[in-house]
Amino acid sequence: MTKYNFDEIVNRKNSNCLKYDFALERGMPEDILPLWVADMDFKTADPILKTLKNAVEHGIFGYNEVKRPYFSAIQNWYKRYFNFELKEEWLLKTPGVVFALAMAVKAFSNKNDGVLIQEPVYYPFREVIEVNERKVINNKLILKNGKYEIDFENFENLIVENNIKLFLLCNPHNPVGRAWTKEELIKMGEICLKHNVMIVSDEIHCDFVFNSDHKLFISLKPEFEKISMICTAPSKTFNLAGLQISNIFIPDKINRNKFKNEINKSGYSQLNSLGLVACQAAYEHGEEWLSELKKYLVDNLNFVRTYLKENLPKIHLIEPEATYLVWLDFRELGSPDEVNNKIVNDAKLWLDRGEMFGESGAGFQRINIACPRATLKEALDRLKKVFS
Repeated sequence: MTKYNFDEIVNRKNSNCLKYDFALERGMPEDILPLWVADMDFKTADPILKTLKNAVEHGIFGYNEVKRPYFSAIQNWYKRYFNFELKEEWLLKTPGVVFALAMAVKAFSNKNDGVLIQEPVYYPFREVIEVNERKVINNKLILKNGKYEIDFENFENLIVENNIKLFLLCNPHNPVGRAWTKEELIKMGEICLKHNVMIVSDEIHCDFVFNSDHKLFISLKPEFEKISMICTAPSKTFNLAGLQISNIFIPDKINRNKFKNEINKSGYSQLNSLGLVACQAAYEHGEEWLSELKKYLVDNLNFVRTYLKENLPKIHLIEPEATYLVWLDFRELGSPDEVNNKIVNDAKLWLDRGEMFGESGAGFQRINIACPRATLKEALDRLKKVFS
């Protein structure tokens, strides 16, 4: 017997929800079904809601900070799930991981420097590099037998040839769903250590690794602490993105001060008061909800896999090892523009087209399966009507 009902359809329309209320503003048909942006169509855990209600009923929303229990909640979570003990002095809080990535680009590189990424990758990686007048250097992931791999020879050559000093790592990887192995992460880390490259590891999806344990980059070798910045947040795990709270860990004091200085220059100080409250409550009391959610997501993934096999065999699932964002290969069904036009205008379905994540994403689409099964079935039925 489960405590939480993830089959419940929650009407998000007319709530100023980016996912459901801004189709026209983003060039989409008004009646489109959205499974694009990476938030969930599930209410967050009851203990988080209760804590937030208590904070709202207090009635004062002034400037807030946190004390030791906040960090202890995070520390205990990462110790329990990832067998690594974070230190309080490493912690800096930001309003989101993308903000942290932008601050890292400014802190650990100079204008016109190259910054290394691995496309197809979460599109703000490229954006925060280019908007800050740096150059994107792409160690393109290689799709081999339905699984993405790292070209390590190219990885090191690009570092040497472009004098790279900063690498933005997506771990687990969005959108291709890889949960990098210990061996892969150590190999990248040792190359970066050899060439004095700072690694900013976006680990926001770390709680959604399905068939193995997430490998927290900072935990793999003591030497990596010198070159590491780890980006974490409760936002993807507990559907709290709008409350704007992320926890960034930088062990090296010099690097930590560089990053902190960029935050100070941005003019940002105290975080969202309710975000701080929700974050602590999530890590203290959200475990049961998350456990049930992960089982539901696995069932959703199994549903997608079976549905495609039985009804849409030309759409290929890139088997995800992590995240609730599924990467689908539509290349057998026509050109990227033709396929996307059919998805948007005929199926009336809003996914994230692959080119957003880099040129090597052309022909792919990203679908968010963190929704009730009925919503997911409706989306797949719409694809079936158009492509079968």
